Amino acid sequence: MVILHRPCQNLLLWIIRPTESILKTNRQLWEKRTHVHIGSEFYETEAIVAGKSSLTEIEESLLPDLNGKRLLHLQCHFGLDTISLARRGAICTGIDFSKEAISSARELSKKAGVSIDFREANVYDTLSLNLGKFDVVFTSYGVLCWLPDLEEWAGIVADSLSPGGMLYLAEFHPALYMFDFNTGSMSYPYFNTGNPFEDLEENTYADGSASIAMPSFFWSHSISEVLNPLLKQGMEISRFEEYPFSPFNCFPAMKEVGEGRFYFGPEGAQLPQVFVVMAMKT
Repeated sequence: MVILHRPCQNLLLWIIRPTESILKTNRQLWEKRTHVHIGSEFYETEAIVAGKSSLTEIEESLLPDLNGKRLLHLQCHFGLDTISLARRGAICTGIDFSKEAISSARELSKKAGVSIDFREANVYDTLSLNLGKFDVVFTSYGVLCWLPDLEEWAGIVADSLSPGGMLYLAEFHPALYMFDFNTGSMSYPYFNTGNPFEDLEENTYADGSASIAMPSFFWSHSISEVLNPLLKQGMEISRFEEYPFSPFNCFPAMKEVGEGRFYFGPEGAQLPQVFVVMAMKT
């Protein structure tokens, strides 16, 4: 789980910069975030290493039997979800572009007594690792906004799967990202313009008191921009779900609407907070 901290409107700028430079800046941000996140109450690292599952009620209800399945976890951060997936019997490989996150993931999985192959790599370099084929590709919550090109991403997902293999994607809904969380106004475009946004990360969603003070760059992606690249790769969408709640209290002014359920937006509007795509490689 890697979540976007949405900026105040006055910190948001349209930018044009080489993608390589942007990804390097984002990687530096996540190197710094990792140290804060591991010790935060938000991630409950010690409890999860000790045996608690980090998977949300959505994953618990939708994921199939993973016992003996080869699973590739893209953008795994420091591996708590990967550990939880491995405990369900999956043979896991976790990939993240942060050196600090992967180093921490290796240490935590050893403490948890779980064998996982963690690799330091950008998502776009996945195929160059020659990892073979997987039964499941898993990626969740605040991941796509860090990727400039979902056409290439979909190709990597499809090429990583064996025939009959499944993508499980859980993500924050792009309709939610149209809002300035601090003012409640609808301030951002739904569709991707091709250019990223720049945000000054003063703190982090996992710890509002932490001092980060670093820039980051992210992209907006509509639902059609997520689904169509998968369809072009010959993937079959087996399930698509939208939820009027988030399993994480990770944005300003969220209201608790049930145990472990949170909501941002006008009351009664049932603004979608999260969506899930399950797609099969035919």
